[in-house]
Amino acid sequence: MIHYRIELHDLHAHQYRVTLNVPQPAAAQRVSLPVWIPGSYMVREFGRHLSMLEARQGRMAVVLQQIDKTTWQAACSGRAALTLSYRVYAFDSSVRTAFLDATRGFFNATSLCLRVEGREDEPHALTLGALPHGWAVATAMPADDGKGGKNFSAADYDELVDHPFELGRFWRGRFDAAGVGHEFVVAGAWPGFDGEQLLADARRLCETQIAFWHGPKKPRPPFERYVFLLNAVEDGYGGLEHRASTALICARRDLPRLGQTTPSDGYRTLLGLVSHEYFHTWNVKRLKPRELARIDYTRENYTSLLWFFEGFTSYYDDLLLLRA
Repeated sequence: MIHYRIELHDLHAHQYRVTLNVPQPAAAQRVSLPVWIPGSYMVREFGRHLSMLEARQGRMAVVLQQIDKTTWQAACSGRAALTLSYRVYAFDSSVRTAFLDATRGFFNATSLCLRVEGREDEPHALTLGALPHGWAVATAMPADDGKGGKNFSAADYDELVDHPFELGRFWRGRFDAAGVGHEFVVAGAWPGFDGEQLLADARRLCETQIAFWHGPKKPRPPFERYVFLLNAVEDGYGGLEHRASTALICARRDLPRLGQTTPSDGYRTLLGLVSHEYFHTWNVKRLKPRELARIDYTRENYTSLLWFFEGFTSYYDDLLLLRA
């Protein structure tokens, strides 16, 4: 099994340390970091933040050759496990990359996890190292112990990189929609934040969308659980969809507040964002054109259907919010 260990190497220098273990590597094993993340349709060049890459087989150092801007080839000897270690600078608070400081951590695996070329369809595992006291973990990736620990597994590389992680001290709430558990995590909220109002509105919205896609009689969404990861900041807005979760960012002033009887315009906008990214769970993550059925992480993936991905979703996010 391909295995990654992710450690919070230096909070103040914003650095993760990643150790990748590859059993039975090829003689000329290639690894590469994605240049973009699905759902955010621009080349991002995540490899520019990777440094200090080293490789070993047991005690023997392995020669690495950089093939291009984001690909390395290891000259392996025999079938002993290949271990690569490296650091990643993470100081982008957006939903599409990785972030780390003394108060919060967040990452998409596209920013941290080298892809083992030729082994993408094998099971992948991820282990988190020690966290600061009081920090928790939130992600939709299944935990191996089933209790939200620090060991996680995915069926393949595509699944691995489709589950963002939120780390830190955050507010957490849960609700059921159509019989399926949903979780809402909010980082950076003010003390007066009304989490119960957010959960109640999100539940109505999710149930409305599930019924839209699957019919009103015993609808069943295509996931076992769903997680909203919301980062509240001084000023920001955006989201990125995933197969069983979404990463969101909003301004703190747009969160619902205790004692607030009338929803603010900012809160309505936030609910519209929640609706938009949740709708993408079907339109983009499941309903997609042939050219995006298998993602090429090394280059641009061309399609003429962004008008359908984003245009239809932008129409339905407000319509279904109104219906809810």
